[in-house]
Amino acid sequence: MAEPSRIVIVGAGLAGATAATSLRRHGYTGDLLLLGAEQHRPYELPALSKSVLLHDTDEPDWVADENHHVKHGIDLRRGVEVNRIELGARTLTDVTGAEHPFDRLLLATGSRPRTLDVPGADLPGVRTLRTLDDALDLRSAIEDAQDVLIVGAGWIGCEAAAAARTLGADVTVVEPQPLPLTTLGDEVATVFRDLHADNGVRWRLATSVTGFFGEDAVRGAELSDGSRVTADVVLVAVGAAPRSELARAAGLELADDGGIDVDAGLRSAASDIYAAGDVAAHFHPRYGRRIRVEHWANAKWQGAHVAANLLGATEPYTATPYFFTDQYDLGCEYRGLADPDLDELVVRGDLAGREFIAFWRRAGRVTAAMNVNTFEDGDALRTLVDSRAEVSAEQLAEGDLAVLADAAVA
Repeated sequence: MAEPSRIVIVGAGLAGATAATSLRRHGYTGDLLLLGAEQHRPYELPALSKSVLLHDTDEPDWVADENHHVKHGIDLRRGVEVNRIELGARTLTDVTGAEHPFDRLLLATGSRPRTLDVPGADLPGVRTLRTLDDALDLRSAIEDAQDVLIVGAGWIGCEAAAAARTLGADVTVVEPQPLPLTTLGDEVATVFRDLHADNGVRWRLATSVTGFFGEDAVRGAELSDGSRVTADVVLVAVGAAPRSELARAAGLELADDGGIDVDAGLRSAASDIYAAGDVAAHFHPRYGRRIRVEHWANAKWQGAHVAANLLGATEPYTATPYFFTDQYDLGCEYRGLADPDLDELVVRGDLAGREFIAFWRRAGRVTAAMNVNTFEDGDALRTLVDSRAEVSAEQLAEGDLAVLADAAVA
């Protein structure tokens, strides 16, 4: 495959910006255009629901310094929204009508927050959290508020609840499931439920929002049990949807979850078009199926990986999914891909004291690991998960993890 003379990247978030920098590190000297819809230079998202929302900082973690893109010959254009791909002509068109030709194209368009289709969902003050501007606006609103309502108890909802309580607001979280973070399984999810309850969060579990009320602005929500919750601030945190409209309109194949269907090397069925980050539903060789991961590490690692493939390599992306969270005095990391309905849970340490490692096993092999308020064994956990180590429950609970990890790769 000949090296392209012009590569265009749509999406200047972490995946797209990392890919652009990695292309230069691989020695690519052709034209490199990075188009971003936001006015900010590329930044990472985790701080938005953590340190930015907590008012520890006014800035996110920037992907690079202000002069980086000029220095490395990356044509970063901010505030540019692409609305059409012409596959035959190998051209993009943005909303101003300007055309951008490409030899190879990377779609790193990310995802957008899902919203609720209920009465009052469009009232002023019903917020979502995805961008730096969202985070700064939400923080300002929380600091002036007495009552905060958060709809959804996934990772963003739980982190936002922790931040709002830390800032002194009264917080209610509404969640249709009987526990928060149900992808962890009941036993570990209960740890997070109790963590928030101990910090003063009012849970409304197994309950959904049927509508919002207010006149000039939202003043609260009506719930499925017939009750009402009043609030000065409402955050809807019910997941994210891939921004795959460009791909769909161009005729690219999409996965069942709406992500762009790409192979193990992150290439779509259109041979010169690739996808990375939240929008990419890629075939993962380790799991033998297509997965789409919406976490920081995946965007960063796929962005770095896809650069070589844009230049002609065909290496599969095989990294293990990873994420981290900080809530109150709890910090944890998660590696792997577990299914609590299929996997056996093994707990090492003190679950009630919130200092433990949780392992998930299937057919005797480690599928995932989460370390909570203990960080000494990260390398061993990564090895055990990456290698899908065949280890007994007793060994995981009581054995020397470094020794088990060494044995797994021996």
